Amino acid sequence: MEYKIGVISGDGIGPEIVAEAKKVLDQVAAKFGHTFLYENILMGGCSIDATGEPLTEEAIAAAKASDAVLMGSIGGNPSTSPWYQLPPDKRPEAGLLRLRKELNLFANLRPAYLYAELREACPLREDIIGDGFDMMILRELTGGLYFGDRKTEEKDGILTATDTLTYNEHEIRRIARRGFDIARKRRKKVTSVDKANVLDSSRLWRKVVEEVAKDYPDVAYEHMLVDNCAMQLVKDPKQFDVILTENMFGDILSDEASMVTGSIGMLASASLNETKFGLYEPSGGSAPDIAGKGIANPIATILSAAMMLRYSFDLDQEAASVETAVKEVLKAGYRTIDIMPQEEAKRRDVTQIRTAQMGDLICGYI
Repeated sequence: MEYKIGVISGDGIGPEIVAEAKKVLDQVAAKFGHTFLYENILMGGCSIDATGEPLTEEAIAAAKASDAVLMGSIGGNPSTSPWYQLPPDKRPEAGLLRLRKELNLFANLRPAYLYAELREACPLREDIIGDGFDMMILRELTGGLYFGDRKTEEKDGILTATDTLTYNEHEIRRIARRGFDIARKRRKKVTSVDKANVLDSSRLWRKVVEEVAKDYPDVAYEHMLVDNCAMQLVKDPKQFDVILTENMFGDILSDEASMVTGSIGMLASASLNETKFGLYEPSGGSAPDIAGKGIANPIATILSAAMMLRYSFDLDQEAASVETAVKEVLKAGYRTIDIMPQEEAKRRDVTQIRTAQMGDLICGYI
């Protein structure tokens, strides 16, 4: 089979980790007889430098013409980068927000899985970790506070900023259905996270989720306030199967979940629309402080590519081969610096490696 993949390498460590994901995809193609055609797409700071815009119309068209899009990371250091001296709608992240909207990528999937080989990197106590945890955080991606009206104005001589959080029942219903569908393929439990004790948007969220749940009698569900969920993620993460939540809550909770697994460099991510199309990216940022040093962890990007094989291309066997290879490399004791805690540094069965070496090893196991 032949597939066209739009590639957004982006900024910071983006080009380094995307290069390893492409290397792994090429290995999959060679083994299983597929052809992956790549088209480079500019977005983020590199696009600002080249075109003056974080995302051009040409880039949007190229993304839409692809079967899926693989992305690295965008942005830089807000304190030092000239990109953040620009108006908000001209900064790197504005390009990503627009791309999500243009492609109607309303469902963000972020798996948080604790590999047995990385138990030492988990910051939680052994009695909390137990036999590990495996959750999927499903975040609504095109509504809520990030896409509401916003303004900063002077009122009575005082600068006042306003951000508007808006959801309609259609937006909530479609993400809820996706969440219950995913739960059916997992352990059949949905935890819907909101702030219904304070926010009208959350009260509507809860109402619509309860309506959707009636169509899924085989799936257990519960409501949980977002502050409680943040606590429960570090108190008892194994209780969760699918966490269903809105845009800002999902943004925060998924980063918290990533650190519970040991490193944000291990967390893949998929953003899907109502078809098979998706944007696949690691959950972490551009890490400009380590860009170009060859020490970034490419596993999250490689696992994102595996999600692309599964969700957009229906290549389950190929996706499983990548996921198994990652487990085998970790089992063999290879680590990038972010998943190699200090106490492991003296262990003879653990070897610290660089970005490209990790990609090579995963290809070898495939």
